[in-house]
Amino acid sequence: MKLHRNLVFAVIDALNLVFNENEYADKVVQKVLRFDKRWGARDRGFIAETTYEMVRYKRLYTEIAEIKAPFSRPDLFRMWAVWAVLKGIQLPDWKQIEPTPERRIKGKFDELSQIRKFREAIPDWIDELGEKALGDKLWTAEIAKLNVPAEVILRTNTLKTTKEELRKALLDENIVAEPIKGYPSALKLVERANVFVTEAFKKGMFEVQDASSQLVAEFLDVEPGQRVVDTCAGAGGKSLHLAALMENKGQLISMDIYGSKLKELKRRARRNGAHNIEPREIDSTKVFKKLYGSADRVLIDAPCTGLGVLRRNPDSKWKMQPEFLAKIVKTQQEILRNYSKILKPGGKLVYATCSILPQENNNQVKSFLRSEEGKDFKLVKEKKVYASKSGYDGFYMALLEKGI
Repeated sequence: MKLHRNLVFAVIDALNLVFNENEYADKVVQKVLRFDKRWGARDRGFIAETTYEMVRYKRLYTEIAEIKAPFSRPDLFRMWAVWAVLKGIQLPDWKQIEPTPERRIKGKFDELSQIRKFREAIPDWIDELGEKALGDKLWTAEIAKLNVPAEVILRTNTLKTTKEELRKALLDENIVAEPIKGYPSALKLVERANVFVTEAFKKGMFEVQDASSQLVAEFLDVEPGQRVVDTCAGAGGKSLHLAALMENKGQLISMDIYGSKLKELKRRARRNGAHNIEPREIDSTKVFKKLYGSADRVLIDAPCTGLGVLRRNPDSKWKMQPEFLAKIVKTQQEILRNYSKILKPGGKLVYATCSILPQENNNQVKSFLRSEEGKDFKLVKEKKVYASKSGYDGFYMALLEKGI
């Protein structure tokens, strides 16, 4: 593999922004890829994949390189040299690359690979938390799978096309996608590709959405003509799926505390041809209190630690602090108790997270059912999705029904 200096330097620039400036890896990669318009698909792929892998395995590589934060530029080159040696890439004769003891690097890697927190590159507190919550066997399997880069999964927008028509349209653009058993609208790319530049995407025929995430809207059991409220809609991935399942009939109110995310949802809804979505910014409690007792279906896709989606956001494990869990658990319980009041008697509610921790999932549901606000509800069913078992993101969803 021939290494190009400007590509490696771009990776070093990206790592500096993620590790030292605390910027988000996905935004950093987008920014760095704009540095040089002459870079082709292979160049861009090298920058993105190398950056993500080094962010993912930061603890392992820094331990082998014997460097500590804050990382100087020479530190980052030492870390990159460790990555290159472990990949079997011959190091270039550049002044930035110090003499590198390859045998010692490989020996240290073999030694550290016996210890889970180094092998899977996770902070001590997350490793302890995961083992306590899931048990040694499941946690070991889960954190290993959460270090495997996520595949590209599409959700067919049934307002505009069918899964088979979408497959054909993508094939016309030299993109091969296969259906996934058990996921009605999902297609998985055989090889990674930039699907956002395709005609199929511009026409609103699909959205990029992990297979596990696609289960949530299905779980809510919506019907055309209903009033449905998506209480933590964000940029609207699940709202768009709900609109498709409702066949554009009825009212879908998509709420969020961030107006900027709802603007993105409006843009996506236009491309999707989803006309029954009504975005509402939660700028005061009046916004959701006005809806109390009025909805047939309510989705609470709650904010969470995101431990189930580390494959996509590997830098989040370095940004998260132990006290965040206690804070988010309190927020989740407040959201569940407040937004559950939007449901009318006889209606159904789904509480979902992209976490694998019981503290954020089934324990929250049990706590809610014991509360004053939850006394009229019953748990119909719940689903725990683990990456190590499904191959897709970790998720939790619970379907609750309100008595008449």
